[in-house]
Amino acid sequence: MKRLLIFILLLAALLVACGHAESAPPATETEEPLMETVNTTRAPASRLLYLGHASLRIVTPEGKVIYIDPFAPGDYSLPADLILVTHDHFDHCVYDRIESRADDCQVITQVEALSGGAHQTFELPFVTVQAVEAGNNPNHDLKSCVGYVLTLSDGVKVYVSGDTSETAQMAEMASWEIDYAFFCCDGIYNMDDAEAARCADLVGAKHSIPYHNIAAGGDVYFDAEKAARFPAENLLVIEPGEEIELN
Repeated sequence: MKRLLIFILLLAALLVACGHAESAPPATETEEPLMETVNTTRAPASRLLYLGHASLRIVTPEGKVIYIDPFAPGDYSLPADLILVTHDHFDHCVYDRIESRADDCQVITQVEALSGGAHQTFELPFVTVQAVEAGNNPNHDLKSCVGYVLTLSDGVKVYVSGDTSETAQMAEMASWEIDYAFFCCDGIYNMDDAEAARCADLVGAKHSIPYHNIAAGGDVYFDAEKAARFPAENLLVIEPGEEIELN
């Protein structure tokens, strides 16, 4: 009888142990910690297309389109969000080149830029436009011509001289930390290469770019060989039809 009781107790213990084994959850592989996803997508860069002569097109990181001094033939197909004109000479304001405009397109000419007899600054959501001095005697009156400094939303600064010779304001511009500076240098109606190079030294931009380097006329809008000889530090030559990223 004692042996039977021991047997029954052993059998009960065995049945309890089997029940625990069956109810235990299946073993699982150790989960690796989740890796944090890093966004490496770079924001779009501003792009500048040189159309020839003094004509430029800039597309901002937001996709806004800025045309400056439309005249030279080229790709004006993107609808304009902003049109800038430095003065009213025929080779800087051929508005018909621009095929379409956004509904809220703004046009800023020397008239608006010199409103009240002072150089104005325009704050737009995608760019700040600062009018600066431009002119020479006898071809371009300081009271009716301007250049522009554009500060894009990504911080890139672009200076376009318009038609000019050296101005008193250029000495101030080195502190503005301009990235790209365009200097007219046809040597007929404006300063020549040597004077333009001195202006480039005053402005101290990261890139000094010759443009408007021949007088308007005929169907030639740029002299590439002359541009290559432009005697400025940080020379950057951009030919008509060439587009670069601004950074």
